[in-house]
Amino acid sequence: MASPNPEKLLGVRDGFLTYLRQHLSRVVPVALVPHQVQDRLLGLPLRDEDTVDLTRSRARALAEELGNTYQFYVSTEGGLDGVEAGDKSLFFVRSWTAIVGPGGGEALGASSAVQLPERLIEGLENEDLPLAVPGTRRSGGMMSSLTGGVETRRRAVASATFNALSSLFYGQLGHRSDHS
Repeated sequence: MASPNPEKLLGVRDGFLTYLRQHLSRVVPVALVPHQVQDRLLGLPLRDEDTVDLTRSRARALAEELGNTYQFYVSTEGGLDGVEAGDKSLFFVRSWTAIVGPGGGEALGASSAVQLPERLIEGLENEDLPLAVPGTRRSGGMMSSLTGGVETRRRAVASATFNALSSLFYGQLGHRSDHS
């Protein structure tokens, strides 16, 4: 896992556990090994493309560095993305997870997105957005701040991880018939 951040680690674990519980008839332990990221960001990337590129490059770098040591190499990052809707620029925050799996297979998943309220970003230039949005690492991040603590970084990362695993293993793992 390309991060020592506890919220990200727990979110990735939650995403794996949820996915595996839905697809396997036995309990499978999930152990995460955090790895420090060298180029820590100040703020968030401003486009989904940039967040995806960063997330993919970090997961791939772990796979290259560690070889066959682990089954999966995971990176997860939050980011902003702008959408032009009529005469307005709307900005959304979401988490992305990249997983490099067995045999070098790779998949991406994203969490739900939350729009940044216009009153928070009114008058700001795009480059100021990543630093002007509420939320701290310790309080669950921007997602938590925007949703009143209902959607946290951990839950967003879990969702993005589950979605990435769903893509990675599409058609390879059957569904359990006894889950509700």
